[in-house]
Amino acid sequence: MSLARLLRSPDAVAGFVILGLLGAMALAAPLLFPGDPLAIAGQPLLRPFQDWALPLGTDRLGRDVLAGLFHGARTSLAVGLAAAAASILVGSIVGTIAGFAGGLVDEVLMRITDAFQTVPGFLLSLALVSVVGPSLGVVVMAIALSAWTGPARIARAEVLSIRERDYVASARVIGMHPVEIAFREVLPNALPPVLALSSVIVAAAILTEAALSFLGLGDPNRVTWGGMIAEGRAVLRSAPYLSVIPGIALVLAVLGVYLAGEGVVEGTAARERQA
Repeated sequence: MSLARLLRSPDAVAGFVILGLLGAMALAAPLLFPGDPLAIAGQPLLRPFQDWALPLGTDRLGRDVLAGLFHGARTSLAVGLAAAAASILVGSIVGTIAGFAGGLVDEVLMRITDAFQTVPGFLLSLALVSVVGPSLGVVVMAIALSAWTGPARIARAEVLSIRERDYVASARVIGMHPVEIAFREVLPNALPPVLALSSVIVAAAILTEAALSFLGLGDPNRVTWGGMIAEGRAVLRSAPYLSVIPGIALVLAVLGVYLAGEGVVEGTAARERQA
């Protein structure tokens, strides 16, 4: 899809502007706030705009809210992108093997997929993080394990339609190994519909990480927006900004991912209609 077509989509433009701002925050966090964002920066519960050295104020312990917001963007975007990449990788591999092999292999892999889909994704993530322990890697793994089934089913459906095409038959005739055919000839052509699901997975991963952090199951060594919202809950009446500010950032992140994904899907559909 061309850049000009993408720029004609208001959803895509709005989404990428929001994501660009959040990405800039994440990249600038260690430059603008090089110290520990969990360190004490001033007096507790300093309200926004009372001290220009701490423009968004401080939390109950005196930590800089703005520094936490910037570093929280790093955590949220890292978790969202990593979880989406891991789930799409696992789902694409499982779906390709199931669709290309067929028979008993397909049946077994799809029953495993069904078993994962019977458990709500958030509950699966919650259980895994509770058992293994809270850390960024565990959170990413937990979210990926709860999200790979969607890409697996889409990849399988695409592979089932692609494996009978002429160029696949030609690859078999010239003696290519089935694994090579599956992952060099079939999978690349099955990926576009799978990748269209990535925006949904990223948005869900950001929300899941925030929810886990809100429940105290996020990485304790990192600032997260969910943890900031939970921290402000105890003083919600006297200092609502502690929960509102990271809450707005969380909503904008999910909205940006959704709008960007919708814009890309609309642009792709328009190109296919013109083809």
